[in-house]
Amino acid sequence: MRRRRTGAPTVATLLLPLLATACTTGPSLENQGVVTAPPGDSRHLTIGSAGFTESDLLAQMYALLLERAGYSTRILSVTNREIYEPALESGQIDVVPEYAATFADWLKAKADGPDAEPAGSPDLDTTMKALRALAAPRGLTVLPPGRAVDQNAFAVAAGYAAEHRLKTLSDLGESGLPVRLAAGDECVKRPYCEPGLKKVYGIDITAVDPKGVGTTQAKQAVQDGQDQMVLTTTTDATLDDFGLVLLADDRHLQNADHLVPVVNRARAGSSGVRDALGQLNTVLTTADLARMNERVDSWRRLPEDVARTYLESEGLIPKH
Repeated sequence: MRRRRTGAPTVATLLLPLLATACTTGPSLENQGVVTAPPGDSRHLTIGSAGFTESDLLAQMYALLLERAGYSTRILSVTNREIYEPALESGQIDVVPEYAATFADWLKAKADGPDAEPAGSPDLDTTMKALRALAAPRGLTVLPPGRAVDQNAFAVAAGYAAEHRLKTLSDLGESGLPVRLAAGDECVKRPYCEPGLKKVYGIDITAVDPKGVGTTQAKQAVQDGQDQMVLTTTTDATLDDFGLVLLADDRHLQNADHLVPVVNRARAGSSGVRDALGQLNTVLTTADLARMNERVDSWRRLPEDVARTYLESEGLIPKH
């Protein structure tokens, strides 16, 4: 799944040290095993953002919740996981919002090579177990996942769905309709995309139109009837603008990409951090994230303002 990016500021003076230390700090991979050091509780925490809208929003919410709990925070935007994950291991970044299945697969490939079998799965418990086993030897603790999920999703024109009575991907498969799919060019090989749609749902994919994942061009192609379906994400903020609706993944083709905070155990593994960030799990939904993404991407509001307004509305932080 590819993510949107915004122009969130980066701290350039910190990126060079991150690059220099990325391969030399953190737990030794030759000595992987259970990390036995007690969890730390630094009162000054650096929160990493991956530099796209949703990550910026989550980082801002993390900062506000941690500040409410008595921590001082700063946010560092590092758009490359190859940089921010080693920085998380080394303690240059203390907390990062991540996606369970995607991060599990990334850590598995980092440990076992690019051809490693995926660690993520459609089952959340299985995915979390694999993720925690991969993260622990690196000095990382994966906090409990929330309700919100940002995973691959498929959308069709609302009129097309109404005409053919489509609510789920199973409905589309059973309809026997030929489908031209707007997606990334990798869709023809990825198990969650064309092969999975054919195998799991029996959908007649006649061609993949390589317009990208959730791009304006891809959604316009479906809106105009050139294509019948588009690959996007569950928190896409602009589907209504194109008259599109999601079809439910009722047979769970997609992996469990629930939002999870990942922390450096030695600096932010305490119950204080866990409890502060855990408050978000009780309220934040996939629909909430989509609405907040829309406020930033379409309404041009600042992520910090949108994050604060949301937390205030849920009673998690006091109003100004």
